[in-house]
Amino acid sequence: MPLDIDAVFAADGALARAIPGYRLRPQQVEMAQRIAAAIQSHGVLVAEAGTGTGKTFAYLVPALLAGGKAIVSTGTKTLQDQLFERDLPTVRDALKAPATIALLKGRANYVCHYHLERARTEGSFLSREEAGHILAIARFAKATSTGDKAECAAVPEDSGAWAAATSTRDNCLGQECPNAKECFVMAARREAQAADVVVVNHHLFFADVMLRDSGVAELLPACNTVIFDEAHQLPETASLFFGESVSTAQLVELARDARLEGIAAAKDFKELPDGARALEKAARDLRLAVPGENARFAAAQLTPAFLEALDKAAAELAHFGALLETQAERSEGLEHCWRRAQELQVVLKRWRDAAEPGLVRWAEVFSQALSLNATPLVIADIFKKQMEGHPRAWIFTSATLAVENDFSHYCNELGLSGGENPADTGCWGSPFDYPSQALLYAPQSMPDPNGREYNEAVVEAAWPLIHASRGRAFVLCTSLRAMRRIHELLKARFEAEGFDHPLLLQGEGSKSELLARFRRLGNAVLVASQSFWEGVDVRGEALQLVIIDKLPFAPPDDPVLAARIEHMKRQGRNAFMEYQLPRAVISVKQGAGRLIRDESDRGVLMICDPRLIAKPYGKRVWRSLPPMRRTREEDEALGFFDATVREAEEIDAH
Repeated sequence: MPLDIDAVFAADGALARAIPGYRLRPQQVEMAQRIAAAIQSHGVLVAEAGTGTGKTFAYLVPALLAGGKAIVSTGTKTLQDQLFERDLPTVRDALKAPATIALLKGRANYVCHYHLERARTEGSFLSREEAGHILAIARFAKATSTGDKAECAAVPEDSGAWAAATSTRDNCLGQECPNAKECFVMAARREAQAADVVVVNHHLFFADVMLRDSGVAELLPACNTVIFDEAHQLPETASLFFGESVSTAQLVELARDARLEGIAAAKDFKELPDGARALEKAARDLRLAVPGENARFAAAQLTPAFLEALDKAAAELAHFGALLETQAERSEGLEHCWRRAQELQVVLKRWRDAAEPGLVRWAEVFSQALSLNATPLVIADIFKKQMEGHPRAWIFTSATLAVENDFSHYCNELGLSGGENPADTGCWGSPFDYPSQALLYAPQSMPDPNGREYNEAVVEAAWPLIHASRGRAFVLCTSLRAMRRIHELLKARFEAEGFDHPLLLQGEGSKSELLARFRRLGNAVLVASQSFWEGVDVRGEALQLVIIDKLPFAPPDDPVLAARIEHMKRQGRNAFMEYQLPRAVISVKQGAGRLIRDESDRGVLMICDPRLIAKPYGKRVWRSLPPMRRTREEDEALGFFDATVREAEEIDAH
């Protein structure tokens, strides 16, 4: 199929004929042309496209016109589903392209017949509610053609039953599974192998490629084009998978799976359940050896008591592995558990011994589990290596990749600069009229953001605007602690002032539930943290004010960040300007991007942090934002809402 990009995007072209309300956007066409050129030359393109550019169509059209095989990787499973169910079929039908499409997710997203049956017959560990969910999943498994848990509306996504009815890389029996022929995961992979366009997500892409886990790794050699949407997430995701980790949850799951396999195949071996209990206890004691939750610690910060608990867990794992070895011949499931125990021993020992240079060792504690991680200080060389070999195009796109139109931070981090095939870059601004649609407000007289009363000052400065916008606001916080405190202060203020608007808090339901409530209410205030800074789309009057409490610099005590800063300092580099600031700028751009999602949207972006104005680097932040009008005057910000109300009333009157 010839790549006539102009004709497809023309005002009377294929897209216009197929999509109601389609409008020609020059930025979209230019971006599509550059992507088409990169696909034809097997080049590398890093493309920033502002909100409203239509970047999804800008990469789908050239990918479909070029023919061959394309992998599209997205930042979230939600975007993955949207691409597969809506955007790809729309473009394919408009182009009348003969392309087949497939959706591929990680194993844990598909019902596993083997584990489902085992949970149904031996699942005494399930609660009554979860046991009911297992029966609902069993009914779903008989009716579904895909096995994708996203399609099972009867069971909540966060139900514990899913862990029992799906498999993981650790506990999948692979070809030895008695249900291999009807396996939903294998069916999804076969479809992906045969398809022209495969939609995956970043986590799956990297997990699979690094582990050579027979999904994406098999697709890559045959593919002509790899497209990363929401590509700003890649450095973080790649770092996660280019390293190594082991968690107490894996030890607990091994004990649970082995116990269930023992019930089925080795009931007479009484030492197995005892060994499983001892391993579970050691894993839980290891978690309890680190106080608190949702915290990260460098290996050097961990106490002797922790190391003692770690050695105890390693010893129990070795003992349990030896027990499993004696029973491995009795079933495929027991043999698989034995192999898992061996693999976990190796990773645990590697983490404990700390032999490998270039890795930072750290621990992360959650409410129920603890993970031990080894993360590379630099990922550029590893990522570059993944791109070598078979010639293909690599497209990286997002609304937030550059700092003042400069991509060097991003390209350097992923190893896209220099070499035989250096990345081309392009930046296409939003078609929205930001000077008239939006106002950036930086309040005066804000205290030091590290001071004790800063949250109180944020609420004090934000209150007049929240009142003037009649709710309809996001308050985006840089930490969970600040989020909880600001919510508490706003709640007291709402009650004291009789401000009768809904006040929502992240965590009071799933992200999708909260968003649906926010949209439905139309006059709510949502206080949230990191997960609402991106991937959130609220169009129309329901959102007219976005408040950012602080510039989102990562906490300097984060073990990976601290190690990377130290590494850059040793090289004589400026870690703040080269690494910390660009990351903060991209986060601010993401948060700011929640405000204007449509050409009719209007609103105020309020950034409370005084460093935006007081520090020389503050210019780099606001110059990287869309070209909104700027003010430091509260009256001007309040006047913006007055004008918006007047305009709405005039429209209603007509």
